[in-house]
Amino acid sequence: MKIAILSRNRKLYSTQSLAKAIEARGHELRIIDYLKCHMNIASHRPSIFLGEEELGGFDAVIPRIGASHTFFGTAVVRQFEMMGVYPVNESVAISRSRDKLRSMQLLSRKGVGLPVTTFAHDPKASQDMIRLCGGAPVVIKLLEGTQGVGVVLAETGKAAESVIEAFRGLNANILVQEFIKEAGGADIRCFVVGDKVVAAMKRQGKEGEFRSNLHRGGSADIIKITPEERSTATRAAKVMGLNVAGVDLLRSNHGPVIMEVNSSPGLEGIEAATGKNVAGTIVEFIEKNARAGRTKTRGKG
Repeated sequence: MKIAILSRNRKLYSTQSLAKAIEARGHELRIIDYLKCHMNIASHRPSIFLGEEELGGFDAVIPRIGASHTFFGTAVVRQFEMMGVYPVNESVAISRSRDKLRSMQLLSRKGVGLPVTTFAHDPKASQDMIRLCGGAPVVIKLLEGTQGVGVVLAETGKAAESVIEAFRGLNANILVQEFIKEAGGADIRCFVVGDKVVAAMKRQGKEGEFRSNLHRGGSADIIKITPEERSTATRAAKVMGLNVAGVDLLRSNHGPVIMEVNSSPGLEGIEAATGKNVAGTIVEFIEKNARAGRTKTRGKG
């Protein structure tokens, strides 16, 4: 098979891990900087170019689209779909997962466990949002934030109102969520491929930090997840329409709750913590499922 990885940086661990897995299984590899592509959106013969070279003949593409380039990155993925190339994650699914509000609403509609989450436009609704979340402390999140950026823990009602007022003063869209105190600053990253959780790790925030992101000093260890957590993670990925997803959940007093579904989950932390060849599992999935024109988006919304 001829497989392309859409990545801006070929030196990234995740890109390298996927590249090694593709070549180890005897496939032809191409790493493409999607921001350098341009497209010819023509009837009956859509095409995509890298400089003067027309890109074609691919059986599958693995999108590694950065959050700051979602709009153009998904357009490139969509162009490959129009050309009949099989995407590991489809353009609509990537866009769906990147919109925090939309993804929460879709998960809610399907009955997937979530922390109490509120959203409003009017700054005067701040007290009502905090009240609906059960009162302070609450977590306030920028809709456009990624990797823990734009996430604030407000420990009192007055602090929460001040943070909400400050964000709204910048015309930023925010979510206010209940704080899951019993999680103890830890979350679980479930790596889903197809309809299975193929690896899971517990991420613990450093002392004094409620965010567990590894690049913020958090630590990761292998963990055994419960059947309910496994089911919640796979259902969340399915609702988003993602074949490959990093599903972040918390252990709450009312069961597992989803924090985020990531369409381009990093491989370094999960492979190091679990010792599993997750990249190889992704390539195996491609081998079993890649078919020309097989780009039917799963899920709705």
